[in-house]
Amino acid sequence: MNLEQVFQKGEFRSLIRAAFSNGIVRRAAMPFIERKMWQVIVENNTDTFPLQVQRDKYDISLAMLHSIARNVDRGLISKGVLDRLLKTLLDNVVLSDQRQHAIDRLGFEPPLFVLVSPGKKCNLHCTGCYACSDSHSAAKLDWDTFDRIITEKERLWGSYFTVISGGEPFMWEDSDLDLLDMALRHPSQFFLVYTNGTLITKSVAKELAKLGNVTSAISVEGFEEQTDKRRGKGVHKRILQAMENLRQAGVPFGISVTGTRENAEIVTSEEFNDFYFEEQGATYGWIFQYMPIGRKHSLEMMVTPQQRLEMYNRTWCTVRERKIFIADFWNSGTVSSGCISAGRPGGYFYITWDGDITPCAFVPYLVGNIYDVFKTGNLDTILHSPFFERIRQWQNDYGYGQPAENVGNWLCPCVIRDHFDVLFKAVQDTKARPIDEEAFDALADPGYHGGMVAYGSNYNQLSRKVWQERYMAKETISS
Repeated sequence: MNLEQVFQKGEFRSLIRAAFSNGIVRRAAMPFIERKMWQVIVENNTDTFPLQVQRDKYDISLAMLHSIARNVDRGLISKGVLDRLLKTLLDNVVLSDQRQHAIDRLGFEPPLFVLVSPGKKCNLHCTGCYACSDSHSAAKLDWDTFDRIITEKERLWGSYFTVISGGEPFMWEDSDLDLLDMALRHPSQFFLVYTNGTLITKSVAKELAKLGNVTSAISVEGFEEQTDKRRGKGVHKRILQAMENLRQAGVPFGISVTGTRENAEIVTSEEFNDFYFEEQGATYGWIFQYMPIGRKHSLEMMVTPQQRLEMYNRTWCTVRERKIFIADFWNSGTVSSGCISAGRPGGYFYITWDGDITPCAFVPYLVGNIYDVFKTGNLDTILHSPFFERIRQWQNDYGYGQPAENVGNWLCPCVIRDHFDVLFKAVQDTKARPIDEEAFDALADPGYHGGMVAYGSNYNQLSRKVWQERYMAKETISS
């Protein structure tokens, strides 16, 4: 049976597994896999989005494929972990067909994942922390509620991807059970954990290797100088030790970067990529441009519109030329087909340590509380909240539900960062409530409102030429 027949018979899973288990098979199969990915993502284009949007999706998917293959070849991902990774991520998340039942029941596609911050406590005290976390923060979800969130999203929506943040997730515990116990409890789930990395000891890394369904995205701000400046003296050395522990255990990890006005050039530089992806062996990277929410929020920490456009160019150059998987929560908006908040299909919503439910980790305005929801309803209840429905309607109008020629500028995809006036009106009209004092102050501050609206307008103007020339020009498919 040739490779074409394997694919046509729906045995793509087997082909991927074979490719990653054997270097010779992988080298033979990779060109075929790449061609089929191009055909499915770009040529078929079932969502009828602009062609360059689909090329972006293809390029970043290819980068992830090569990033994993590179680290398998380097011996940085153990066979046991790779087997579990393929089972949970490939079978349950990427190629699962279970979500159709949820679509038939709800009448629309539910979110792909939920972001949960089970605890606010953190052993660090970082400048500008969006969560205002510290070592004295006692707020946390109890085990049963956290467990029910994961159980329900799997049962109701066929959702097998769970993202964990904080606070520091590895500090969360309840009833003598911790995050590793939760991952053990849900072996079908794939967990992406955003962590400062300082608590990933050799023993924790070994436990993660046994589990095989958890990957850690470790926060860095650049090199040692930049990281220690924001996170505390000596933190960077502890991070590098955590990475060493994970490499020795064969557990894939990534990096999570907060892009600010001070470090924008550093975190998108070739030197940065060489250090973390080549020397340290990170498999993937996420860039979160600083959002002015949380502790001592400041518009002055945001990357400038000019820096943001340069970050866009550099990040996509890294993806395409070096086939390194690195995505920017804003500059990679084409990959996600725009804003993914408020429970949009393929998207998510956020649940905090207090049980508060918000559209996004960076939108600190809530629709309710999970404890109240679970008294009379379930996770479906959240999707029907007026605040969520209002944001999803804007997402559809802006591009997600539009034909290619009507898609808005997805280089400006974010409802809070790029379209603050839209969010502000949605908050007012649906009476969504601030989750904390900082969010209340921001909502009441006309200077904050004006600054956010001006930022979105300025970047929209700056990026519009790129969007029109690169994404909206009429063209035919070519590989």
